[in-house]
Amino acid sequence: MSLHSTIRRFVAVFALIPAAACVPAVAQQPAAQPDIPAAPGASPGPKFPPIDPKNFTAASPTRETVEAFLHVSWGYDADRVWQVQSIQNTPAPGISKVTALVGQKSDPQQQLATLTFYVTPDGKHLISNEVLPFGATPYADTRRILSERADGPSRGAADKKFELVEFADLQCPHCKAVQPTIERLISDFPQAHFVFENLPLTAIHTEAYKAATYGMCVAQQSGNEAFFKFIDAVFAAQDGLTPQTSDSTLADAVTKIGLDPGKIGSCSYTSAAKAPVDASIKLAQDLEIMETPMLFIDGRQIPVGEVVNGQLPYDTLKKIVAWQFSLDQ
Repeated sequence: MSLHSTIRRFVAVFALIPAAACVPAVAQQPAAQPDIPAAPGASPGPKFPPIDPKNFTAASPTRETVEAFLHVSWGYDADRVWQVQSIQNTPAPGISKVTALVGQKSDPQQQLATLTFYVTPDGKHLISNEVLPFGATPYADTRRILSERADGPSRGAADKKFELVEFADLQCPHCKAVQPTIERLISDFPQAHFVFENLPLTAIHTEAYKAATYGMCVAQQSGNEAFFKFIDAVFAAQDGLTPQTSDSTLADAVTKIGLDPGKIGSCSYTSAAKAPVDASIKLAQDLEIMETPMLFIDGRQIPVGEVVNGQLPYDTLKKIVAWQFSLDQ
């Protein structure tokens, strides 16, 4: 993945579009941050232009906060280096414009990429193509929400100190394709508590909600281990999730794991089956999740389907998980 492509994606969800790779001309205004920290000491890698203190006109966020945010976001990649070039006031009250240059130690001749985003007055969000969390601990709020509300079927460690939460749709082909990746993560990170949250995208997958309620009945009647065997069986027979054949497909999946399909089928129509699915959908809505599969690593959102299409190599995903867990120890 090229540096400029990586900046465009801002590695998983941070879709900050880079400008042309030249250094932008920055208007010079009176400084509001008089003590600008010096640039990092010389090290192998690209040569950054000098920092002009006059380009730091906004009182918030500080350069230290921006550095902390980029460190949390990119610290897993030892090859990536950056320099905050400016933090400026904008015509919108309280909204600041941040510009940073990004390069690679291993390719010092490559043009530096320019990263630009805006920070909201509360200092907790950034705006690029969308509104995203910001700050020295940008994922803390989402991590807390998931720890409190993500109570779907789980596996792995009982302790929630390190938590992986997947939102998936049992009729979604990308969710099916990403399951081997999820299995690898669970195997590679045995210290993680993994939670599966149903997010049936009923506008495009007519049988997904029904499949989710079947799964909840399996979990309620036979436990988490049976649930994960059930969704494996459903993914394996996913082509059968059609309005004409979904009942038989789901019944076959229940039978394959040794349960009574009639009993599970009857349960699937009850409020006891629907309530946890509806709660999971509401949680996804509150977190503004618009697609599946989506993975959260201690609150850090990753469109994990990008592993399947090759945009996010598994080794990079593994580094992100290890990095996030190391920050949360």
